[in-house]
Amino acid sequence: MLQKAILALAIAPLLAADGGLTVHEWGTFTSVADESGDGVRWVSLRPPADLPCFVYHLGAQCVKCAASRVRMETPVIYFYSPRALTASVHVDLPSGVVSEWYPKAAVEPATGVTYGNSGKIAWDRVEVTPGASPDLPATAEPSHYYAARETDATPLSVGGEHEKLLFYRGIADFDVPVAPRFLPDGKLELRNTGAEAIPFALVFENRGGRIGFRVVHNWSVTLHLDPPELASGADAVHKELAEALRQAGLFPKEAAAMIETWRDSWFEEGMRIFYLMPRSRVDAVLPIRIDPAPASLERVFVGRVEVLSPAMRQAIETALAAGDTTTLAKYGRFLHPFCAQILHQPRRVAVAPAAAKFLSQADQTPPANPAPCRSDVPAPVTDQR
Repeated sequence: MLQKAILALAIAPLLAADGGLTVHEWGTFTSVADESGDGVRWVSLRPPADLPCFVYHLGAQCVKCAASRVRMETPVIYFYSPRALTASVHVDLPSGVVSEWYPKAAVEPATGVTYGNSGKIAWDRVEVTPGASPDLPATAEPSHYYAARETDATPLSVGGEHEKLLFYRGIADFDVPVAPRFLPDGKLELRNTGAEAIPFALVFENRGGRIGFRVVHNWSVTLHLDPPELASGADAVHKELAEALRQAGLFPKEAAAMIETWRDSWFEEGMRIFYLMPRSRVDAVLPIRIDPAPASLERVFVGRVEVLSPAMRQAIETALAAGDTTTLAKYGRFLHPFCAQILHQPRRVAVAPAAAKFLSQADQTPPANPAPCRSDVPAPVTDQR
């Protein structure tokens, strides 16, 4: 009898799984490294990408004005099922808050950004409808959001709202496992501070439109690398990333959708490290629960660490002294943490009045939340329970 009881407990998770359901998720964890490689708490001077007005957010509260170490950007969840079913999805963000989402969801906390409180989002009744061809919400203005729909995922509906994915975004405050810093000899040191090997990492630089990259596989020890030679094209970078995403478990169309979503932002001016977050780390910082349990669940998250290279430091210092706001604007939402590193160093850096005014105005302009584009949109924070 005891052996039967043990066997029953062992196979219970398998019996609970829906053998016809596959769920895939992708997203990005964006952070900024300081001179030692550690993640800094930073404030974005503008949103990372446009969102359609039908996306829900935390009302008038400026969540993105809060300093945090990680921007959890555009996780999307796809369902693939040969038959209709109703599922529930619960995601926790223990170190932060969920700030935007679609379709309707229950979100906690509804207000306030306190890192001691766990952020949560729940879609309690997700209707998975294979063969359906619903009208999906759209706006006249273009948006990076729509690229994520270009997959073979099964259509969904939640509370009468239709989509091909579950979308959410937030801010968090956890340690990322990649610590890059430049050494006095000009080499880039990459430290893996986690317990597991990083399956894939790509060092990328765009300096005035000249692009270079280096790829590292199964990385666990500290590496010293020469900066990438700026002799590559964007297509080569896209190919490397797409193959890494497919190897990690995404379908080809999902990998293409992820790269297309971030085409403008991932490959903009600057230097950054892209890496695949180990699955156990993803599950630790962003636990998920799906009922019925899918037969297959893939979660592929790309970490992105922005690095202030010596060339970038020199370019920013020169622009500050000359009041060259055009050059400063190239660094977009990362200008604030970069300037914080430069202006707080012992060596005095000259700042022209025009540059000081530019930084001050940008620092005082919070990213705006989009207004609802339908008169019948319910309150931003809803509770389905």
